[in-house]
Amino acid sequence: MYTSQQRLQNQTERIDIPVLLDPGLLRAARQIYRNYYEVHPDMPRQPQGVAINKFNHRGKVIFSARPILLPEECFVPLSQINSDY
Repeated sequence: MYTSQQRLQNQTERIDIPVLLDPGLLRAARQIYRNYYEVHPDMPRQPQGVAINKFNHRGKVIFSARPILLPEECFVPLSQINSDY
């Protein structure tokens, strides 16, 4: 039997595990971020990532720490966008 603290720790661990994305989605998210950065080089705030549609690869840069996504969207954090692999 798990205690409530152990359950909370297990949930936190699952959140921290990086999600492997479809390479096409990651490429599209990088392109969306790159385009946004080229148009807005003096961003007042650091974005958190990109919300992207899984089917048509359209997306937008997100500044909220807890984005609200549509069912067909996924969130690509800035850490994955800037990663080398």
